[in-house]
Parts: sequence; C-alpha cells; structure tokens
Amino acid sequence: MSSAGPVPASDRPGPSRAGSAGQITTPASSRSSTHSSDRPRLGYGTNGLTDLRLDDALGLLADLGYDGVGLTLDHMHLDPLAPDLAARTARVARRLGELGLGVTVETGARYVLDPRRKHGPSLLDPDSEDRSARVRLLLRAVRVASDLGAHAVHCFSGVLPAGTAPDEAWKRLTSSLAPVLEAAEAAGVPLAVEPEPGHLLATLDDFHHLRGLLGDPPPGVLGLTLDLGHCQCLEPLPPADCLRAAAPWVHHIQIEDMRRGVHEHLPFGDGEIDFPPVLAALAELTAAGYPGLTVVELPRHSHAGPALARSSLSFLRREVPTC
Repeated sequence: MSSAGPVPASDRPGPSRAGSAGQITTPASSRSSTHSSDRPRLGYGTNGLTDLRLDDALGLLADLGYDGVGLTLDHMHLDPLAPDLAARTARVARRLGELGLGVTVETGARYVLDPRRKHGPSLLDPDSEDRSARVRLLLRAVRVASDLGAHAVHCFSGVLPAGTAPDEAWKRLTSSLAPVLEAAEAAGVPLAVEPEPGHLLATLDDFHHLRGLLGDPPPGVLGLTLDLGHCQCLEPLPPADCLRAAAPWVHHIQIEDMRRGVHEHLPFGDGEIDFPPVLAALAELTAAGYPGLTVVELPRHSHAGPALARSSLSFLRREVPTC
C-alpha cells in the first residue's frame, strides 16, 4: 500500500535476522491452487483501478491475461460496510470463477472506516473502541476471503500514535490481532501481514518480532505480504534476497518500482529496482510451490489504470518469459 514520502534509508550490511537468503521454501497453506505450471501467477490491485466499476475492472484484467486480482475492500469495490455483504460477495465469487481469476483480499483502503483519517482507526489506536472498529473490518475481510476462496487476507499494523510508547503499541497490536488470527485459522485463510514504511511494523525484522510476541504461529496461520518495492525502499537486503529470506512465510506479494528511501509506488522503469534478479527469485519461489499471487501495486495511478495494467503485464512478461 502506498503512502508517498521520504523514509530514512539504511545501508545494506548483510542478511537480516528474517532468515536465510539461500534456498527457497514456501509456507504450508490450506488453500490449494489449480495453477498447473511453474510460471508466476500475476495480478493487479483494484486500488489502482478505482475509476472502474469492479465488474469492469475484473473483466479488464481477465482480458489482458492476468491470473488474479488483489481486491481492496473499499466503498467503490465490494464495500465491506454496506448492506448485503454476503450476497454481494457471492456475486463477485461467481464473476471471479467465470473469469478464472484468483484473488487475495486486501484491507488497505485509505478512508473506508474514517472519512477524515487516512488508514484510521488502526489496530494501535489508544481508544479501544477505535481499535475494535479495525478488528471488525478484518473479521469481515476474513469472511469475504473465505467466501471468495482467496489465497490470503492482507493487513498492516498502522502508524505509531503520538504519545504511545512502542512497547504499548506492540501490546495493542498483538491483542487486536488475536481474534483475527483465530477467525482466519478457523476459516482456513492465512492472515498475511504487510511491513509498511512508516508503520510500527515496517520491516521484515518487525514481522518476526510480531511472530515472537504471538508465540510463533504456524506460517499457514500468520504469514506475510511482501511488497518488493518496500524492500527497495528500506530493507538492508536487496529485494531479491528479501524474497528468498521471507519465502517460508510469504502468502501474498506486491510488486512495483520504487526508489531507495522514498515510499512512492512507481510504474516499472520509473524507479531503481533491478528487476531481473527479483523476477528470478520469484520464479524460484513459484517453482518451490508458492500458490499465491504477485500483484502490481499502483494505488496512486488509477487515472491511467487500464493502460498501466496492460504495460505492467507486458513488462513482466518481457522480463520473465515464463510469465
């Protein structure tokens, strides 16, 4: 998810404690895939197609040749707060089936809960009722994901509130996520937490800190959304090595271009990422059994969404012939 702005850059001193950047293994998941080849499963995020009706956006992606969609629950696309959510979800499930599209449910809509606070309220808010509103959204997202047959449910921590000590924020995060993890495990849909620049949980090391606080849940219950642009932005390892190190926990991947130290999602070629090694690591992950999607994430480019969906797929297919 995008929140453009400068991020303190760090040097790349060597492997982080996130894990080895060597041989790739993948997490166990209760969600099976009918995808029969070893090519990466490519998707596009609906948060980059907000000027299109959801049905039109899904049709566009299928016509272009995408394998799936990162479906952000928002007021214009499967509003999670509007009436008749179950019936609307069933219609979307039928449409996805007709088009042969896989799906991951994303929950990073900017103003879906509060029309004045971006990404508010969060799981870290001082007010327990505010935190509960975010928890209820995530519980709805789990139900939607289960009904859609989604690979995973995405979420993130939120920004550290002013005046809140980090230790207290981590306590709020773990207590808020507990019922969501319980629901996700019961539904058989992994929760895929995204390290987000500027948030409390910003890095792969932060993700592993959360795992420890939660008692190290199995990767099939608590997993990872890995945004490869975020790796370029602030991780000590290059994006390809981040992917290899994080592979045992990855349930969802987001991809775009980005520059070091600046959290701005860019079309391919407009940033600094060296894509051949990244896409080689992605091919390794796919060959090792990763069944999820790799979703192009351009949430500030809806004005050119159809054109960028086309050019992004062309870029990925050109760089990785097996795509």
